[in-house]
Amino acid sequence: MNINIGIADDHQLFLKSLSLLISSFSGFNIVVEAMNGKEMLDKLANLPSLPDVLLLDVNMPVMDGAKTAAAVFKLYPGVKMAALSMKDNDATIIEMLKAGCCAYLLKDIHPTELEKSLRDIHTTGQYHNDAANVNYRRLILQSEQKQTLTDREQEFLSLACSDLTYKAIAVKMNVTERTVDGYREILFNKLNVQSRTGMVLEALRRQLVSL
Repeated sequence: MNINIGIADDHQLFLKSLSLLISSFSGFNIVVEAMNGKEMLDKLANLPSLPDVLLLDVNMPVMDGAKTAAAVFKLYPGVKMAALSMKDNDATIIEMLKAGCCAYLLKDIHPTELEKSLRDIHTTGQYHNDAANVNYRRLILQSEQKQTLTDREQEFLSLACSDLTYKAIAVKMNVTERTVDGYREILFNKLNVQSRTGMVLEALRRQLVSL
């Protein structure tokens, strides 16, 4: 059984080289190529059969990887998608995964590993052993936790990252010390920490606050 692949990348040399490489893998066919997300969507609409796996460059003109992935996920939910990028930062990974990609592959991935990743994505809908060595579940969870902080929790967190005592924070927020204790326990739980120092370090690491 052949595995049909589609690729969208705005660098033509990379696009053609990647197509040739994947075509050399046993049982793989390249069924569609595009230079940007809009072109890919236009071509998908006219294909007799959809690709099994779609590789999407993160940074493309006209329509980038995240917008393309979101559109494909909505129109063709059966197509499995993997992001392609030179970047391995958390924010980019989270954006592509939330848009509908099930894997994130770095462009310097070894050909043998690339073939394995494509087979795994096609078979299981996931691939968690790429060169970036990313814990996807951790990243998504952290992103969701960041989004669920209330305004008052965010205010408390920012003040807690200063040299103010908890008593002074209560005065500044115009609440009781017991309320501040409640905010502290909530943040400890959301950030999975056990001390104020740990809370500050985790908040900085997740970019919830800035110095």
